[in-house]
Amino acid sequence: MKSNLDRFKYILVCVGIAFVMLSYYVYQIFFTANFGNKEDSKEYVLYIRSGATFQDVIDTLDKNKAYDDKTSFAFIAKMLGYQEHVKSGRYIIPVGSTNLQVVRKLRSGAQDPIRITFNSIRLKSEFIERIGGKFSFGKDTLGRLLSNPDICKKYGFDTSTVLAMFLPNTYEFYWSLSVTDFMNRMKQEYDTFWTQERKDLASAAGLTPVQVTILASIVDAETNQPVEKSIVAGVYINRLNIGMPLQADPTVKFALGDFAIKRINHDLIEAAGSSPYNTYKVLGLPPGPINMPSITTIDRVLHYQSHDYLFFVADPARPGFHTFNEDYRSHVNKANTYRKSLNKRNIH
Repeated sequence: MKSNLDRFKYILVCVGIAFVMLSYYVYQIFFTANFGNKEDSKEYVLYIRSGATFQDVIDTLDKNKAYDDKTSFAFIAKMLGYQEHVKSGRYIIPVGSTNLQVVRKLRSGAQDPIRITFNSIRLKSEFIERIGGKFSFGKDTLGRLLSNPDICKKYGFDTSTVLAMFLPNTYEFYWSLSVTDFMNRMKQEYDTFWTQERKDLASAAGLTPVQVTILASIVDAETNQPVEKSIVAGVYINRLNIGMPLQADPTVKFALGDFAIKRINHDLIEAAGSSPYNTYKVLGLPPGPINMPSITTIDRVLHYQSHDYLFFVADPARPGFHTFNEDYRSHVNKANTYRKSLNKRNIH
């Protein structure tokens, strides 16, 4: 009898030990950090494409050595039903994350947004290259869409003006959104910006919103000085109003595709030929923006300064600034002074 009791106690102790060990193991795999435990670890960003399987997720994590123990992660994923319900997206996995935290995040599809800033972009191709690659839809898809006349027309633009729809700012997106959702969001931002008040100001200047953006792109390329932007805009509006060519140097650079040119001369103007962007030879505004102008510059064009200036030239005495003139003779004198300063500095 005593022997049976001892055996029962022994079994009970063994079961207790096994339970404690199992409980400890379960605790470990659920609540102990399994991600980013190395000394030099940083948060890991996991990208899961649409249609990916759990094996694809495991392969990505393995390849990047994101976790310490694959088996425990897969076990928790199976227990919580994630293996059969993989959701695409971009997920940030902080250093020291547990299996439970990561699986819950992935299973819920709780993506982390990306912040994207549009600025200092000259060409549509540059925009496609810089922005398209930040999303799951990729550069090629965005490029095809922005080169499609029917798609551009759907949003109220053409293939030359569509860059005007993208207002320089910082935006938050989900990496996995579709290219259509991206375009719809940008059009919504554009429509929100172009309030009735702004439309009325554009109309008063004899311009459409797209034309305002085109003019703003020229102004942005002409001067970095905020105090000058509305004055420069006024010069170009004066020229438009009297049917005078804009004669904007930045448009010649755009026509030639060479933005490193420091000095526009007769030969370069001739080289640009009859390009619609050569505003020395073609009247009116070019067919599209020559860069992505800032919101500030767009507003300065809308609030352009009313004056009688028709000419302006860089001021050698104040680098970065310009002098403005109403008559051509005064302008020529100032321009000659500026040319001499360029010659002294061997700028050709």
